[in-house]
Amino acid sequence: MKRACARSGWTLLFTLAAGLLLACGGSQPARAPLRIGSKPFAEQTILAEMYALLLEDAGYPVERKLGMGNGPVLHQALLDDQLDLYPEYTGTALQQILSLPSATDPAQVYASVDTIYKERFNLIWLEPAPMNNTFALAMTQELADRHGVSSISQLAAAAGGLTMIGPTDFDTRPDGLPGLEALYGSFNLQRYISVDSTIRYKGMIDGQADLVVAYATDGEINAYNLRVLEDDKGFFPPYNLAPVVRGQVLETSPDIADILNRLAPRLTNEAMQRLNYEASRKDRPPAEVAREFLAAEGLIKGGQ
Repeated sequence: MKRACARSGWTLLFTLAAGLLLACGGSQPARAPLRIGSKPFAEQTILAEMYALLLEDAGYPVERKLGMGNGPVLHQALLDDQLDLYPEYTGTALQQILSLPSATDPAQVYASVDTIYKERFNLIWLEPAPMNNTFALAMTQELADRHGVSSISQLAAAAGGLTMIGPTDFDTRPDGLPGLEALYGSFNLQRYISVDSTIRYKGMIDGQADLVVAYATDGEINAYNLRVLEDDKGFFPPYNLAPVVRGQVLETSPDIADILNRLAPRLTNEAMQRLNYEASRKDRPPAEVAREFLAAEGLIKGGQ
């Protein structure tokens, strides 16, 4: 009888202890970190850091996977459950991922990629930012005047034998050089120099190339007083930015959408040019640039 009472007492104590642990959250598994990726250039690193900082400020653990690769690499990482979200551009998704023809209406492009990604991949596009980081071709004012070039059509007709410098996949991607020359005609380039995006402008300014593949939000365009050639046949689609997130992640944590959507309207071309300039030209750490911007906008608390 005494043994039975003793067993009963220990059972009661164990049950009470277990209940106390549950009440304190002691038996709940730790929340898995959100894996945030980016492409290997300054703007993408800044944006991914912004997403990470916003989510950390809201209490989410985060794992940064910065500079993983280009759009198709990151897209596949989402599908393979190696990544949870990353910043992407609508034009890249339209042509490089979905292999759809170019379009010029930003709302139409966003609606297309948003719908198809959701239906085909269970990937969700959050709110797009006003910034449009479209591709562009740029030259120094002096060289552009020498060749009489202010548009891409004029480049194709009159500026053969030039060397172009740009990111590693621009000479092969459908929304890059192949598609551009299919519409405008061959530029008769002497050479395309494929480099890391961070050294494109230095290569041109140092005399290795005559024109550079630019992004509309690059701070170097104003810093070097470059002439951006008019895309007079409308080849480049809009490249509005938005986070792309795995559907399963938002099913579990729907508040992630609200957290990241607060950032979207703050990201204009002018704002992104300033941020890119801080990181690329002043050599400031992208995480520092991102934190400073978010704090100034009142989206996170200041400090380190």
